Amino acid sequence: MISLLAIPVACGVVQSLAASLLVARWVRRPIQRSAERPPVTVLKPLYGTEPLLEQALATLCQQDYPDWQIVFGVQDPEDPAVAVVERLRIRFPHVAMSLVVDHARHGANGKVSNLINMFPAARHDVVVIADSDVHAGPDYLERLVAALGQPGVGLVTTLYAGLPATQAWAARLGATQITHGFLPSAVLARALGRRDCLGATMCLRRADLQRIGGLPALADHLADDQVLGRRIAALGLDVVLAQTVVLTTVPEGSLRDLFVHELRWARTIRALEPVGFAASVLQYPLAWSVLAVVLSGAAPWSLGLFTLAWVLRAIAAIGVDSAFSDGETLAFSCPVWLLPLRDILSVIVMMASYGGRRVIWRGHGLEADTPGRFAAPAPYPFEESNAR
Repeated sequence: MISLLAIPVACGVVQSLAASLLVARWVRRPIQRSAERPPVTVLKPLYGTEPLLEQALATLCQQDYPDWQIVFGVQDPEDPAVAVVERLRIRFPHVAMSLVVDHARHGANGKVSNLINMFPAARHDVVVIADSDVHAGPDYLERLVAALGQPGVGLVTTLYAGLPATQAWAARLGATQITHGFLPSAVLARALGRRDCLGATMCLRRADLQRIGGLPALADHLADDQVLGRRIAALGLDVVLAQTVVLTTVPEGSLRDLFVHELRWARTIRALEPVGFAASVLQYPLAWSVLAVVLSGAAPWSLGLFTLAWVLRAIAAIGVDSAFSDGETLAFSCPVWLLPLRDILSVIVMMASYGGRRVIWRGHGLEADTPGRFAAPAPYPFEESNAR
């Protein structure tokens, strides 16, 4: 019976290799260009300081794009992020920036509350919402606008890879999960027909945002990106990937911090997609092969299974690295020795996610969303801004 563990091992290996090949194919697609380059507003909600924050925000100030505005937002005038914004204003005087400081609370989701406060300062009809830890290339806005300009598109999102803030084990484990777990799985999901919104970047038209109820429609949802994607799709519009990959900072310096972060992610996904989440346990072949080694008393066949799974999993991960051959898109090559630890940690996080729906986000306790909370949209009238 123990030998039956070879089945989930095989499933995980096949998925990893298939996803790696799809990433390579996705990277080779012809680059979309757009004759029109409309002005863009980028909304950057901030909360406190974090590793590499100024470096991440600076990438938005270095865009190869004719007309864009950045709106930063905090809820506390003493927030350390304010000083970072002031330094950016000095470094990039040619970039249109504004800072909104407003403590008004509009729902359970603090990030969305911040965005609601910021939105009156947005001047343009194309709006990009980007997380504070996103590091973008100079063609980021151009790629987003090109994708949004395709017929039938209502929302553009991006793949993202992990950028460890330090060489700490926790940061590298977190980055490995994002770059060599999440990213290829997202490409595979696209190939299978899913059209998820990946929350690191969301680009859409102001008019479409108003049609789905505006930002207040997202204010009580932890998974605001998924709710936004579903509501845009309900309008009959497509949710697409821009032809760019951004980096997202992995700041965790301890396994405990990483576990809390990934538990929030896992519980949110489980609440939204319970069947798919449960099935995703098959994508960790090294965890299954380690279990086979333990249960069989390190029988030779189990050691061979573990070795083969490790080699093939490494080939898949290195394939993702090599697909991005510019040497800049991915922050680091896959540390092959981390892969078994990464798979085991992922399974532990999955198991822990079934222990409740409570999650910790930015120091606040929230309940993970459930599909039943997705309600019909209502139009929302936006206010004009008098912000400086």
